[in-house]
This record gives sequence, C-alpha cells and structure tokens, in this order.
Amino acid sequence: MRRLLTPFIAALLAAIFSLPSAAEPLLPRGLEAVEAVQPDAPAAPVTRQAPSADSVSAAIVVQERHTDALMKHPSVQGTAVGWGPDGEAVIKIYRSSEASAAGLPETLDGTPVVIEDVGKIYAQYVACEDREEGSCGQVVASADPEPGPTEWQPRPVPIGVSAGHVDITAGTLGCRVTSGCHTYALSNAHVFADENAGQVSDLILQPSPYDGGIDPDDAIGLLDNSIEISFTSPNVVDAAIAAVSTSGVGHSTLSDGYGRPRAATISAAVSMDVMKYGRTSSMTHGYIDAINASIWVEYTADDALFVNQIIIKPDTGADFSRPGDSGSLVVVDGGTNDRRPVGLLFASGTGISVANPIALVTTALGVIIDGD
Repeated sequence: MRRLLTPFIAALLAAIFSLPSAAEPLLPRGLEAVEAVQPDAPAAPVTRQAPSADSVSAAIVVQERHTDALMKHPSVQGTAVGWGPDGEAVIKIYRSSEASAAGLPETLDGTPVVIEDVGKIYAQYVACEDREEGSCGQVVASADPEPGPTEWQPRPVPIGVSAGHVDITAGTLGCRVTSGCHTYALSNAHVFADENAGQVSDLILQPSPYDGGIDPDDAIGLLDNSIEISFTSPNVVDAAIAAVSTSGVGHSTLSDGYGRPRAATISAAVSMDVMKYGRTSSMTHGYIDAINASIWVEYTADDALFVNQIIIKPDTGADFSRPGDSGSLVVVDGGTNDRRPVGLLFASGTGISVANPIALVTTALGVIIDGD
C-alpha cells in the first residue's frame, strides 16, 4: 500500500539528505517538456552539459514542495531533479507508460518539467516471471577459461558475481567492506536478507540458488546485518552485509570488469559517468541522469517508497542493469575519481536504473569500502 510523506518527515528528510552543499555541487538537466519522453535507448552516447549548483538547489526545493501532490496521481512512480541540453535544471516525473499524463504539469513554479515513461520500478533480483520483459536474466555458462558472473567462482570470490541468501533466486555481491577487524560482503537487503525474511547467521551462497548454488556447500558467509525495508514509511537504502573472510571473498571484479573500487566514496552528480559490474549484465557504462529521486519500488510483499535516490541511464543501446544485477556497486567511470563508489544498485524501470547513495549505505551499516 502506498503512503505519502507527511510534511514533517518530508522536511526532515530534505534537511538531512537532500540539500546540496557548495562543496559538493549536484548537477542536473534542464529541458522544457510538453509531452512524455519515451526512454528507448539512444543510438549514441549522450552529450551532457552540467548546470550550476544553484539551479539544482532551486529545482530540488521546488521538487520537494510538489512531490507529495504529484505522487497522488495514479500514473506517477516518482520524481527527481535532472538535466537537459540547455543546462537548466528540470523536475522529472516518472510515470507508468500505459497511463495518461492528464493532470501532470509542464512547469512547476517556473521550473520546466520532463515526463518520462518508465513503467513499474522493480527491485532487481531474479523473480520476474510476471514482468513485462518476460526474462529472468539467466546467463549461460562462460565459454572463457575464467568462470562467468553467474557461475561458481574459485575462492576468494570476486565482487560483482552471483550471490544471495539461501532462500532467494539470484542477486549480486556488490563489494567487500570492513568495520574494524571485521570483513563483510555488501549487497541489497532483498538479496542477502530475503526481503526482511532473513535472520542473522542465515547462509549466503555463491553462486545464488537460481544459478546452482548448493546449501551448505557453496556458502561464503553469514547474514550479519540488514536495514529493514519499510512498506509504511520512506526508505533511503536497501542494504545488507554478510560476515565473510578474506580467503572467501576478494575485493576485485572479474578480469573484464573495472577491478578494485576505491576506498573513498563520492557524492552523485548529474552527468557523472558511472559503471558497474553485475551478475546478469556484467560490465556496463552509463551516467547519472537525475538525483534526489523519490520513487516507488515494487517488491514481493508490497510497494516501498524510497527517497534521495540516484537515477542512472545507459550510455548507449544496452541496459545499464538487468534482473539479477541487484547489489552491484556503482562507481565513477574515468577521470581523477575513477572507481570511486557512488551508489548501490537495487531497482530498475524501462530505461532507468535506481541506486542508493553509497554514503547512506555505509553509514547505515557502519562500514567502509575495502578499496585501494
């Protein structure tokens, strides 16, 4: 059941999570919209122009002022602040593609609005028999000498490969993290904690059960901590950790990936180039299209509202993520910040992927990225 933010909670979350600082500008997209954008994958990489931090801050204030009212529209899945060719900030409205745009605005308090058809937003574990795409993301065995991301991996297991709670289908081991002298594997709560059903010390398998993982032979760790997914109040992360050993889980991707993430995280900025390595679609490249997203995500139990999220789009025709990629670590692609963690992937719709800001994840779980 959907429940909207109360004014108090909305204001509190805005104050804690949403306001950009002068030191960390958030850069979005500006484009005046009259009709919905169809998010079919572009034929070529997108040329991106970053707007000013001031325009982004102003757009976020307007977005948060109107989000509760917009979310009452039956077709609206979420809102965010994005960017456009002219470099002006816009408010993005994400709607179900089959629903009417009647009643949705073209501008809000003078800020342009872009409406995008993204369908339903799903948590990205492999449980999609009833989804429109009709594919559960199963990948055939690798023909290369090195096992592929859906296959059993020699220990220590690389990051970005199939792993999950003993009772789920399949998800992705995002990365290795630490807290003091303890070592953990990081993924989503719906991957490592079976969408709130898991208990501390439950087994985590590699590969996931859907990919042939055997209980208990293929266990790589034990569920240690999970942030509960709420279906009655706003969420900021879908995250969990499993206690592992350094001999059981490594800190780098397979050889066709980006390698080892950096230890220092970075705040998301619109137009930032990013990449991820995941169980289903392996190595993919994209860019941050919008920030500060409030968005409904469908789980097995019910829909859950997430706030302060990151929206990612692919650079070219390929999807940035597919079912089974849940839990993938999203990192910066290139430049001086190459491989710095940005987000934790957990959901997708048509043409977009959704990630938790990684700093919120590490803070909630009390861990740091085991990077270089």
